[in-house]
Amino acid sequence: MVRRLLGAALLLSLVDTLHAFAIEEKGDVFKRMACPAFLLFDNAAYLADMTFELPCNCKPEEVFSVVWYFQKNTGSDKTTVLTDFAGTVVVDSGHIHAGSDVLKRFSIRMFSLIIFQAQVMDSGHYLCGTKKGDFFYGYDVDVQPTKHITVTFVDKGQHVQDDYTKKRFSLFTTFWDWTRCDRCGVRGEQRRIGLCYVQSAQLHPRYRTAVPNVTSCGSRAVPAHFQRPIRLRRPEVAIRSCLTPCPKEEVPEEGVQAISNVISKLGEKPWLPRVPTQFHKQPIGSDLIIACPGARPEHAVAWDKDSVRLYRSRYLIGVNKSMRVFIDHGNHLHMQRVQISDGGTYFCWREGKMVAGFRLSVIYQHRRRRTFKDPETIYAVKAIGMSYILISIIFIIIHVCRCCWRVFRCPGRTQHFHHGPGG
Repeated sequence: MVRRLLGAALLLSLVDTLHAFAIEEKGDVFKRMACPAFLLFDNAAYLADMTFELPCNCKPEEVFSVVWYFQKNTGSDKTTVLTDFAGTVVVDSGHIHAGSDVLKRFSIRMFSLIIFQAQVMDSGHYLCGTKKGDFFYGYDVDVQPTKHITVTFVDKGQHVQDDYTKKRFSLFTTFWDWTRCDRCGVRGEQRRIGLCYVQSAQLHPRYRTAVPNVTSCGSRAVPAHFQRPIRLRRPEVAIRSCLTPCPKEEVPEEGVQAISNVISKLGEKPWLPRVPTQFHKQPIGSDLIIACPGARPEHAVAWDKDSVRLYRSRYLIGVNKSMRVFIDHGNHLHMQRVQISDGGTYFCWREGKMVAGFRLSVIYQHRRRRTFKDPETIYAVKAIGMSYILISIIFIIIHVCRCCWRVFRCPGRTQHFHHGPGG
């Protein structure tokens, strides 16, 4: 018991030492980097649905907690405070979804702001400062959309977008490195994300970029009269095939190997990957979205249905217009109007390793009896009533118009009386 207590005490002291070391290292960073006298904005570009971190790279030594602010445009009166004023906001990323407001998708850890599953509406200025409104550091964040993104399949001989050059500016794509092969042991695929950038000598000087006169297309440093042609250029993604071997697993002992061989021979079911599997029942005709556990949009993710490989060259969203089952650019698997044939086990690969299974059962949903209190019933009654009133009004208007037309076309005839000779 005493040994356990001593071990726990040593562990706690080690954790405290590491925490103090981390704070000291962070403090050294602030000592080495002085805050600029004039607030500048560092350009940072990402693809929608990505998670990114914005470190507060400088602050005075006497400031022990920072406050993060968000402004859509420079000098805007509307400023959103992204903190609880203690600089300690920590959220559970597992409960976050893309449709959440930015206030529910941020976290502050060690003076850094983390935005989960960023959306295009999150583009703007992020400022690190104090409660009083003193700003130390700023970012110009450009979240580029995945809608209508340009897709290039290298295996099919397709090429990426050409540069667009004008007199005062030029547009081009900056590609990230190729991802890892999303499968191992079998043919897989690699992705390469490309973001839109602009080069011009007329960029706003208040924005700081890694390369002079070059910034992302959605940056606030780009003059307003350049925005119209820039909007026509989209980010892009290139996809190519790959093949990589699986890492060698540890060979079990001889006795364990013999027992496993006997079990495999006695088993009647086909071999299935040894990954955690979730069971789910989905009503027929409904829509379903499956996410790979622990995966982010920039990861290499692949999907299989039983033994069928769902390659992006066929199942990526936008490959054809009549897709019912597809993979989006955030690596989610979509099924629209689920059918009985969709039932089966779906396997998810992450960074070249199979990590999870999803066993789907499609069921017929028994319809319950409707009552007049159901929202659907109330809506149907209102819709029928409004339709009846509208048809009645149209019917009355038509008959009134017909009567008026007859009156004006056939005016009353004047009667003529003929008098006899004695009249």
